[in-house]
Amino acid sequence: MADITIETLEATVAALPPVPAKGLVEKSSTGPLPRIGEDGRRPSQVYARKPDANTSGAAARVRIAIFVGGMGLSAKGTNAAIKRLPEQVTLGFAPYGKGLQSWIKKARDYGHEVLLQIPMEPYDFPDNDPGPYTLLTNLPDAENMRRLKWLMSRFVGYAGVTNYMGAKFTATPEPLRNTLAEISRRGLIFVDNGTSQRSKAKQVGREIGLGVSTADLLIDVNPSKAAIDKALMQLENIARRRGLAIGYASGLPISIERIVEWSKSLEAKGITLVPVSATIPAGQT
Repeated sequence: MADITIETLEATVAALPPVPAKGLVEKSSTGPLPRIGEDGRRPSQVYARKPDANTSGAAARVRIAIFVGGMGLSAKGTNAAIKRLPEQVTLGFAPYGKGLQSWIKKARDYGHEVLLQIPMEPYDFPDNDPGPYTLLTNLPDAENMRRLKWLMSRFVGYAGVTNYMGAKFTATPEPLRNTLAEISRRGLIFVDNGTSQRSKAKQVGREIGLGVSTADLLIDVNPSKAAIDKALMQLENIARRRGLAIGYASGLPISIERIVEWSKSLEAKGITLVPVSATIPAGQT
């Protein structure tokens, strides 16, 4: 059954344009960095997947966005997510994987827009360590900027940035503001994965004019079939009340399987799946 699904996707999905786009790359000592083009083009717009044009009626009023993180670390898991998940699902790539640019090309060939996951300090750091070049609240701004630029130069073609861990960092206004300001300066969006209720990302984003969206629900906090299915139903209920809901999931095989099965029922329910970039408020991308 999985092979049939993959073949169907290959036959019907329109690939996103190749990256990088001309004029949207700044050369640096660590690698290519995103930039706003001289003509005003922004990576957040150029690299985003456009919502499906044929949305109408009830489906236009009830939208759900899902982004799945942890891509690029496991070849098998990344390949499964790219090939099996609906093309409207946004994929978040960790900065530590091998051959990341090849994975980005493959993801975009299958219609997925991508985000860069930035490791940020959790409250229990260093016992819980997100990895090398983690942004920390006690570092000088210059050092966090050095780390951020290293992380942002791992690959090209992402429409925005999302946090990996980071409950303490996203709750600490000054380092968060400096980081989000740099993300904004480079023409990107920020997607908060919603794992911390203390996050000030949306508030700071509004203050500096950065487009920020926050996930409403962590879909696989309990990675079981029943729990994931229940979380997806909760996401539907949020979408019906508000018109839009955003869910975040890790790249676990069970998560991919349940999202794929759930997505097959959306059209009949009058729900449209959209890329996470489409959840940024108008005028902030």
